[in-house]
Formats: sequence, C-alpha cells, structure tokens
Amino acid sequence: MSEPATVDTPLKKLVGDKTAKALAAHLDLHTAGDLVYHFPRRYDERGEHTDIRSLDVGEQVTVLAQVQRTAVRPMRQRRGNLLEVTVGDGSGGLLTLTFFGNQAWRERELRPGRWGLFAGKVTEFRGNRQLNGPEYVLLGEGGDGEAAANGEIEEFAGALIPVYPAAAAVPTWVIARCVRVVLDTFTPPDDPLPGEVRASRKLVGLGTALTEIHRPSSKEALYRARRRLKWDEAFAVQLTLVQRKHRAADWPARPRPTRPGGLLDAFDARLPYELTAGQRDVGVEIAADLATPHPMHRLLQGEVGSGKTVVALRAMLQVVDAGGQAALLAPTEVLAAQHHRGMLDLLGPLGRAGELGSAEHATRVELVTGSLGAAARRRALGEVASGAAGIVLGTHALLYEGVDFADLGLVVVDEQHRFGVEQRDALRAKADQPPHVLVMTATPIPRTVAMTVYGDLEVSTLSQLPRGRSPIASHVVPAAEKPAYLDRAWRRLREEVAAGHQAYVVCPRIGDGPTSDEEPPPEDDNGRRPPVAVTEVAPLLAEGPLHGLRIGVLHGRLPADEKDAVMRSFAAGDLDVLVATTVIEVGVDVPNATVMIVLDADRFGVSQLHQLRGRVGRGAAAGLCLLVSEAAEGSSARERLDAVASTSDGFKLAELDLEQRREGDVLGATQSGHRSHLRLLSLRRDADLIRDARAEAITLIEDDPDLTRNPALAASVAALVDEERAEYLEKG
Repeated sequence: MSEPATVDTPLKKLVGDKTAKALAAHLDLHTAGDLVYHFPRRYDERGEHTDIRSLDVGEQVTVLAQVQRTAVRPMRQRRGNLLEVTVGDGSGGLLTLTFFGNQAWRERELRPGRWGLFAGKVTEFRGNRQLNGPEYVLLGEGGDGEAAANGEIEEFAGALIPVYPAAAAVPTWVIARCVRVVLDTFTPPDDPLPGEVRASRKLVGLGTALTEIHRPSSKEALYRARRRLKWDEAFAVQLTLVQRKHRAADWPARPRPTRPGGLLDAFDARLPYELTAGQRDVGVEIAADLATPHPMHRLLQGEVGSGKTVVALRAMLQVVDAGGQAALLAPTEVLAAQHHRGMLDLLGPLGRAGELGSAEHATRVELVTGSLGAAARRRALGEVASGAAGIVLGTHALLYEGVDFADLGLVVVDEQHRFGVEQRDALRAKADQPPHVLVMTATPIPRTVAMTVYGDLEVSTLSQLPRGRSPIASHVVPAAEKPAYLDRAWRRLREEVAAGHQAYVVCPRIGDGPTSDEEPPPEDDNGRRPPVAVTEVAPLLAEGPLHGLRIGVLHGRLPADEKDAVMRSFAAGDLDVLVATTVIEVGVDVPNATVMIVLDADRFGVSQLHQLRGRVGRGAAAGLCLLVSEAAEGSSARERLDAVASTSDGFKLAELDLEQRREGDVLGATQSGHRSHLRLLSLRRDADLIRDARAEAITLIEDDPDLTRNPALAASVAALVDEERAEYLEKG
C-alpha cells in the first residue's frame, strides 16, 4: 500500500514524472494540494447538452456532445483523406471535428450515437464552427480508441462529469485521472474552521468538501462541497480586511477640522452653482473623517460628471485651512493639467497667493509633471517643500525622490483603477504621519466588490448628476453585417459638426512604434486582424468620409506639450474631430462634443466603454455614442456591446463587467502577478455568503484580533490570501 499523500507531496511521486512535468509546465500544479485545489470549471451530465451555439471562435473548450454523423472525403491540396465528424448537443447546435490523414480507426470509433468529451480550439470555416484534430475521450462501453483503452473513462463513472480548467497538452480527462490517483491516498489537512462557525453555518468538513467537489455522489453533495469551499475563500478575505481595519483604528493621524471663515467658506461663497444634495451629504461625511485623529480611508464613487472633483477640492481646502497640504494624483498628464486649470478657475483669487489681486487667505495650486522644464520644476518643488503650495496636482512624477512636502495631510487618488498599489503607497509614505486618503473612481463598484475588495474603506456614493447634463443615446453599429450602417455613422458625425458641435473617434491602438499601457498587442491568438490604430485611421478619415473637417490626433506617445496643445485646440473649438486612444477616457471635459464613434468597440471592456461614453453629452445638447464592431450577432462580445448600448446605469454595467471578468483580476491576482487562490467565490452570485462571512469575521477578530487562539485558521488565511495580496487589499 502506498504511503498517504498530503498537501505538500510532490505530484511526481503520485502520477509519474512525465505527467507531473506537464501539469507543472502548463497549469502551474506541483503538489497534491495544488491539484486537489484545482477545482472543476463545471460539471456535464450524460444526456444533458452543452450549448454549442454559445462557443466563441478562438476559445479553448471542452464540450460534451454526441456523434451525429461521419464523412470521409479526399483532401484537395495533398494526398490522403479528411475525416469530418459532426457532433451535436441535443439542442440543435452542431460542431464539426476534422481529422487529417488516413485514420480509418477513428471513423470506426466515432460511431453515430456515441457520447464523448471533445477538447480543442474553436475555429470557423464557411460559417460553421469546428475543432481541428481535437483531443477526445469517449464515454460508455465500446470504442477502441487509445483513451478508452487506457481506462481513462473510469473518471467519468458518476452521473456528474467534472470538466477542469485544462490546457491543450493536458486535457480535462488527464487531470481527472490524476485527481483520482491523488484522492485514493490523500489525507486532508486538519479542518482549520472553528467548530462553532462550522456548526452555526451548517458547513461540511474540509475533507468531505475536497472529495465531493471532484467526485460528487449527488448534486446535493456537490452543492454542500462548493458552499464550504466558497466559505473558506470569503472568510479568508474578510478576516484579512477586518484585521487590517482593526489595526488601522490604532494608527495616529493629525486631525484637520474645519475652520470657520477660512478658505473653504470663501470657496463655497463664490461657487457659481449650488451643490447637489449628494455632494453636500458626502462633504459632511468627509469633513467629519478629516477631523478625527485616525486617518480617513474613504472611497468616493460616482458616475462621470457627478461632481466628485468639487467634493475633493472642498476636502483639500479643509486640510489647507488646518495648516496642511493636499496632493491629487492623476493617471495622465492630460488629466493632471485639466485638473490644474479647472481648480484655478474655480478658486479664482483664492488659488493665487502672492499674486496681484489674490484673496487675503489664498493658497497656491502647483502642477508637478514629468514634462516640466528644469527651471519650472525647481520653482514648483520649492513651493511644495516650503508649504506655500497648499494644493499640489500631478502624475506619478509626484512619487519621485526630490518631491518633498512640508506637511502632507490629504492624498486624493483620481481614477484609482489606473494606478498600481505601490505608486499610491509611495505618495502616502511622503507624510510624517499617515495622511488621510480619498480614493475617487467614476467606475461604479457593485456592493459585493466594495465589501470584498474595499472592505477596509468607507464608501460614499454620488448618484445624482448636476443639473444641465444631457442624456447619451448609444447604439451598436454592426460593420461586418451592415456596412451601410458605418457609412451612416460618418454622415451622422458630419451632421453634428455642421450643427456647430464636435466629435471623438476612439481607436484601441496608437499604431506603429513601441507599445504602451493603452496599446494592446497588434494581433491576438485567433488570427484576427490587428485592432484599428489612431495613426492609420486619422489620415483615412481625412481623405475619405470626414474630408474637409478639421481633425486632430491625441495619444499617449505624443510629447506632453503637444498633447496639451491638441486638447486646448479641441476645447477651444479649433478642431472638429479628435481621433484618440483611451487617453481621453478620464477627465477630458469639452461640453461642445456631442458624438463619439468607438471603432473596434468589442476590444474594450464594459467599464472602459462607459467611461469613454461619458465624454459626450456634457453640455446642453444630447450626446450620441456609436459602438462600431465586427463581432457576430449572438457572440459574447456582441452581447456585451448590446448591454452597454441598452443602459446608461453604471451600476448595472459594473455588475455585467464583474460577471464577465475573472474574479481573480478583481481581487488582485493580476496586479500581484500570482494565480488567484479565490477559485470558486463569485462576487456577483455569492453576495449573501460574503456578507455572512464578514459578520463572522468581525465577531472572531473582536475576540481574537491576531488569531493567536486559532493558529490553523491563521495559516489557512495566509495560504488563501498571501501577504502580497493582503497588502493589495489593504491599500485599495
């Protein structure tokens, strides 16, 4: 009898060297624990269909299907025959499997009526979806194929057939065979979950859950197993966040209370419009936070145009009134420069200390970016270091050595999702004591994400739009199916320009030259054409459908002064059309721009499209956003665009975005570069479980803040939410 396997047992001791190397190379699985926690992606049921019609071209898939018919025909370009096998899913969806060369044994094996698992990459030929030379395993008796001969169908003896996240070189049935070998000798670790939590929440033991998730004895047993393992993931994240929030309550910070008769009161008195009720309420929350001896850590979310910048400026003025400085970190020089101009306009004499005509208690507003000349930079840094500049705006250039603050009291991070954790933390480290932190985002965050990713931040939401904002109509333009619709889109843009308005044309790529953060790779793995590029589209438009219009170009590779000059020209109305990348995604405010055409719109994410769309309709005239795409009707890419076009509710779109993104991306796996250990938890579907886990975490941490009485649980949490990801969650 072989010795028991533990979570740390190397796979090569259990499944052989060759298979272990393949699992390590293609799926990053090295130990028995890695494999046991490599959970099935889904479960197929014999006789139940996989929806073949929903498969996307380019997707690596495993489908459970039944052989419908086979056909052999000679190949045209070379000697030999081509075997075409048509499989169906029982709902009318059909998929063609193609095998090249003389393989008569496959024709005998793949008889009509046989069920099997077929794995490969979806391609399309003459409108039909197909898998070329797929790996497969047949289910049930008979069949003389290699997989069946090797006994791999033993893994699928139950009613529920596990389908694993796999690789072309390691198909799902190989993983299933390895899991069976490991589970036969596996000794699960001691259950780290406190018995009282397990009992009160009616959770099965860890060993039972790990067995049943791979080899479920029934649907009910599978549900219980998944619920227990989801609980472990949710509980680990919530314990981490609650622990950190508990510790942060002990950090000291300098209170920055309001000062009657100061800059903030003077600013409110000169504002040319009335604050919305939401802006006033959030302002009260922030003012109270700033007055406490603990650092504020607040997330301010609101739709594009909801007035977050004014709320942030009022908070900054409160800190300046209290003798401190405030810094705003913006993701691009375009946005930083725009904030600088906008704040100077709003402050007027209050922001021009030392100049002729300035107000009595005025401060200075400094802009620090990488493109400042040497003399201007020395002057600006001197103002920051002396404290004369109460408000400092900039890009990541604020993070460099040599940028020193006299008394940094508040850090405002605009468009939080555009910054890495380390960049934000570097700015906070420039204060002697932890400064107050206000994080702003125009991408609405679903409640479960706020609870799970920002669980140590207080969340404020601006849901009202200021008076005067116009509605934005959005439509999908199916360029491949209906080319005339694209022609109509360009005519519609010309009509808006003729009416005295302006337009944006947005492309996913800059063009020739080195890539940047806003530049996706030129070709994808599926052989699709490269995304359209600004530098290629602009001259084509100038010579074609937009001939005679004044066209400008804006992207991240332009020198900073050139970018600023282009934006100024567009804002002044000297340009009719701006052809740009996502550099215009945040903060660009031109009320006269009424129409936006997004080319290759399916290459953008849901939140990105919503952000881009917010650039139009910012004045009195209604906005129009046209999403141009060659994505086929019924594809997931097209459904995503249809959803964006159907609603302007950012929170609905945020839920959709969450549904379509990998959960690991949301929880920091992408930022940290590690695989996400949160494999089952769905922020969208498991909101109630996450809420219950948070309640239990609060109770446990209040009683045992460092989990010293629960060492096994502390170790489990550390394994699920490693230190790097814990810091990511904390820094938010």
